[in-house]
Amino acid sequence: MVTGSLLLFVSTIMELMDILLAVPIVLGWIGGLFINYAADVLPRTRHFSQPVCQNCAAPISWPDYLMLRACRSCGLWRGLRTWLVQLLVVASFVYFWLNPPRALGLPLSLIVLLYFALITVIDLEHRLILFPTSVFGAVLGLIVGTSIYAQAFGYPLPSALGASLLGGVIGFALMYLFYQLGALLTKYRARRLQIAGHEDDGEEMLGGGDVYLAGILGLMLGSRFIINGLIYGILLGGLIGLLLFIAFRLRSNSSGQALMTFIPYGPFLIAGAFIMLFLG
Repeated sequence: MVTGSLLLFVSTIMELMDILLAVPIVLGWIGGLFINYAADVLPRTRHFSQPVCQNCAAPISWPDYLMLRACRSCGLWRGLRTWLVQLLVVASFVYFWLNPPRALGLPLSLIVLLYFALITVIDLEHRLILFPTSVFGAVLGLIVGTSIYAQAFGYPLPSALGASLLGGVIGFALMYLFYQLGALLTKYRARRLQIAGHEDDGEEMLGGGDVYLAGILGLMLGSRFIINGLIYGILLGGLIGLLLFIAFRLRSNSSGQALMTFIPYGPFLIAGAFIMLFLG
């Protein structure tokens, strides 16, 4: 009798856990749809608009878009990025639902995750950090930074706000210095391209959006952690750059192609902030 009651209790708890686990799965799937939609339309129109096929530019109906169906005009199915984003966002939501970061709390953590994912996808695909996402990021960053310093470190609200703002200034200023250095390297690259008989493609080592992003991440991390966050991001970017240099060198036996190839830096800054906010 006791054994039967215990088994029933355990079974009920397991069913309840399964039901509760459906919540982050559904939320993650919706969040992934939003990231994919925003990454599809914002670089093209700079505002939320009707989705179109990335191949033939035919408008896609909302039911077809949300159900991830193929384009009715050209038959093109949604790309690999769409499915990766959906799966990774769902997995992230489930993980942090079960292991919520103490400093941020669950709701704010999930919003930050979506923001980080959107910036990463757009920058990887288009090498753009858009002004609308920067404005939203600044507001979000101020809320996140103030919340962390007020709740996790016990700062009075004015001091917590000040720590967040100071972190934003530090992040912006430091990345602006790197931006100026990058401008010199960009000019050197343009001359090398001209010497080789190619037109300047306008690529920048660091864009202005990276400077704004560093300021946003500074707002989130505040004055105590922004330098560490930037160091993590720079080290990760340097490691990937080194690996690309080695790969180009092995393939072409020349370092010129590697030196002329710039990589989007926003995802590495995001990675550094992610380490500090979610793993630190």
